[in-house]
Amino acid sequence: MRILMDEKGRKYIAHNEEFHTNFGFIKKEDIEKGMPGDVLKTHLGHKFKVLKANINDYIDLMERKCSIILPKDIGIIIATTGIGCGDKIIDAGTGAGATALHFGNVVGEKGAVYSYEIRKDFAEIAKRNIEGFGLENVHIKCKNILDGIDEENIDLIFLDLPKPWDVIENARSALKVGGYIATYTPYIEQMQILHKVLKKYEFTNVKTIECILREIEVKNKGTRPKTRAVGHTGYLTFARNL
Repeated sequence: MRILMDEKGRKYIAHNEEFHTNFGFIKKEDIEKGMPGDVLKTHLGHKFKVLKANINDYIDLMERKCSIILPKDIGIIIATTGIGCGDKIIDAGTGAGATALHFGNVVGEKGAVYSYEIRKDFAEIAKRNIEGFGLENVHIKCKNILDGIDEENIDLIFLDLPKPWDVIENARSALKVGGYIATYTPYIEQMQILHKVLKKYEFTNVKTIECILREIEVKNKGTRPKTRAVGHTGYLTFARNL
């Protein structure tokens, strides 16, 4: 997938059709011929650079009707659980499909992601988003994971659900030995219940992480943290099936 970036760094999906913005339009034939690295001009002379969209570019622009888990939290999940090429992952609470996309991008063609979503409208949006990015290893399932997990020998089960503890018993059966369960919960009370249930089912290495992100602002007059920071988003709880 290609995107166009304007002179202010704003991004747009480059469909093979005439492109219209406040900066003027670009002809359809120019869009179709544009390759990553090319600079296209509108009829008003404004420049747009053609880029190959990476997964973050695509997620920024894709269709959504709900909030998504931010890269700061996704990175911790991937690094803590050690998922990689060829792994099998279950993702519950698909939403727009952003987390499933990240997982699918990491496990590659030899791996697979099975994402459970109870809402039909969200599942349909997620399917369109997965297809739009071109991943064939992500499978969206319009099913309540509380009704059972179809897959087995799983490397990671990730739960973005209001009551993730209701899935723990079935999750243990679906995980391979050494596999991880990871959850995203916004409230401390959820995390406290989760710890108790994970220990009840004899999961080990139970821990919770909160990531606070603070970007640094570099200017000629000085360097300091940005006034606005990405504070609390959710608590990430991890446990291992050993």
